[in-house]
Amino acid sequence: MTRCAVIGAGAWGTALADLLARGGHEVVLWAREADVAESVNLHHRNDRFLAGPLLASSVRATTDLVEAVHGAEMVTYVAPSHVLRQVVQGHAAAVPPEATLVVATKGIERDSLAIMTDVVSEELPGRDIVALSGPSFAAEVAARQPTAVVAASSRLVVAEGVQRVFSTDNFRVYANDDVVGVELGGALKNVMAVATGMAEGLGLGFNSRAALITRGLAEMTRLGLALGAQPQTFAGLAGMGDLVLTCTGSLSRNRSVGLEIGQGKTLDEVLATRETVAEGVATAASAHALAQREGVEMPIVFAVNRILFEGSPPRLAIEEMMRRELRPEQD
Repeated sequence: MTRCAVIGAGAWGTALADLLARGGHEVVLWAREADVAESVNLHHRNDRFLAGPLLASSVRATTDLVEAVHGAEMVTYVAPSHVLRQVVQGHAAAVPPEATLVVATKGIERDSLAIMTDVVSEELPGRDIVALSGPSFAAEVAARQPTAVVAASSRLVVAEGVQRVFSTDNFRVYANDDVVGVELGGALKNVMAVATGMAEGLGLGFNSRAALITRGLAEMTRLGLALGAQPQTFAGLAGMGDLVLTCTGSLSRNRSVGLEIGQGKTLDEVLATRETVAEGVATAASAHALAQREGVEMPIVFAVNRILFEGSPPRLAIEEMMRRELRPEQD
C-alpha cells in the first residue's frame, strides 16, 4: 500500500483518487472548495465536478494542502495548468523529499511556456517526476471502464514504479521515457479538439474532422520534434490516442467549447456558463507563442488563436487554411 496525495479535486483528480483507493492505497484528496471536501467525506461523492459515481469510502478529502501531502509517498498533481505553480508553491516545504511526484495536469504555462512537469520540477527541484497522460475521460475511469494511459519519466524505473501503483484490472498504464512528447501530446490535443468542435459547430462533416485530426497530429509532432520529443510517442496513447478521444468524444469539454463557438457564440459567452476548465483555450495561446519561439509552422493552432482571441469568424479561418500554399504531406 502506498500513501498517496492527490492535489486537485476536479473531475480528473477525483477519478484518480478513487482509482488509487480502489487499488488498495491510502488516499488523501486536496480540494480548494470546502463543499467538495465535505461532500467527499460525508457522502463519498463529488457532485460538483464528477456527478454520479459513488467514490471509494476510504478516500479522505481536505482543504489543507500541508495536511494533504503529510507523509505522502506519491503526490499526484491535477490542478489546472494556470494555477499549478501557485498550488505547488503553497505547500512545497511540506512535500516529503522522497515522494514521487506525478503530474496529471495537461497544459503549457502561459508566461514561461514550460510543460507541467517542468513547472513542478522548478518548484520542487531534485525530485523524481512522472507525467501521466493518455485518452481518459474522468467519468469513464470512475465508472471503471477499461482505459490505457502512459506514465513517462526520464528515469524509466521511476515511471515503472508509478505504473505499478496506478495499474488495476481496468486501468492499464504503459511506461515511457519521453516526457516532452507525452506532455505535449496531452496539452496540444486540447487545442485540436477546440478546432474540431468549431468545424462541427459550423455544420462541417466527417471529411473535415478527419482532416483536422490528421493534420493536427502532424502539427503536434512537428513541435514535439523541435523540442526534442520522440516521433513515435505521437503515434501512441499520449498522442493519437488522446487526440482522437478528445476530438470526437461527447464528454470532451474542449470539443464542446469549440462547438458552441462554431455555432456563433463568443468565447466569453461560452466560458461564462462553465465552472470546469477547458484547457485547450489557455493552451491555444501558449502553443501559439511556443510555436513562434521555435519557428514551427502550426496553422491549426494559429487559426484557433485568431478565432478565440482576435475575433476572426470560424468559417473564414477554415477557408484561409484551405487556401494555404500547396505542399507535400510529409515535412
